Amino acid sequence: MDISRHVQELQDQLVEATELGGEQASEIARRLTRSLDASLRMVIFEVLSEAAGEITAELAPGSVDVRLRGRDPEFVVTPPMSHDTTEPPAAQEPASSPDYTVDGRATRTTLRLPENLKAKAEAAAAREGLSVNTWLVRAVAIALADQTTIAPMPPTNSGTRFTGWVR
Repeated sequence: MDISRHVQELQDQLVEATELGGEQASEIARRLTRSLDASLRMVIFEVLSEAAGEITAELAPGSVDVRLRGRDPEFVVTPPMSHDTTEPPAAQEPASSPDYTVDGRATRTTLRLPENLKAKAEAAAAREGLSVNTWLVRAVAIALADQTTIAPMPPTNSGTRFTGWVR
């Protein structure tokens, strides 16, 4: 996605807004806009990244990632994968995809993994060309989709602490 025209449009608008201040103000604006090029691109990239995060939350277990290629962002769409095949499923209607969010927003969670499990998750994500976060979101979504097939864990009693599944 070429964002150069959007950056140029913002720069032109800044210069145009200063024209009433005279030639000196316009020249200062032109100089400022040249130095703002990288900052404007970064702001646009951050907006696109936030949008991709919101889309991923709605698309889970699929995902949308934004990657920087040169100076321009590029979108990578990963459709949800089926359990029994490595091929992506056929396109589904948006209404049929489950909603894994409360009010449509993603939330931040800290996850502590054993080092060997973290390394395996990173390797699996790399094999699929995904970020670890996207891979983990998909894994959780797939696990939740199959939760009816998980056999309940028998409760154990260790003094005053109980563990097990609650339904």
